[in-house]
Amino acid sequence: MKKYLVLGLIVLALGCSNNDNLNNCNFLLNVGVNATINLNLPQFSQLINTGNSARLDGQGNGGIIITRVNSTTLRAWDAADPNHPFSSCSILTINGVNAICGCEDGNEYNLITGQVIGQNDQPCTLKEYRVEFVGNNQYVISN
Repeated sequence: MKKYLVLGLIVLALGCSNNDNLNNCNFLLNVGVNATINLNLPQFSQLINTGNSARLDGQGNGGIIITRVNSTTLRAWDAADPNHPFSSCSILTINGVNAICGCEDGNEYNLITGQVIGQNDQPCTLKEYRVEFVGNNQYVISN
């Protein structure tokens, strides 16, 4: 009987996790993203220069923020705060190379890395989308 009790406690201990962070990053939906941007168009022309960002509405959860990281790399992030349930205040606004949540806590994220700035207690980084260069200053953003 002791063997079964010990075995049961071991299984219970292994099955439980103290890491709730996995459950805290489920606020954003896995929506299909497939968009093409052209840097020759005025709304995306600022992405030719390193450190600049642009918004693409109508994709992802809250739109997409695209950032020029260096001369060869663009990164695309969902424009909704991953640390909040989706609402009007959780839509991120661009502030230089950072994005800021409009909710009361004002979460701020680096658009180069996707990391939270200054608040270590936030478990989620920005949700990233794949960016692929297809030629002639055009990029496909997808997941």
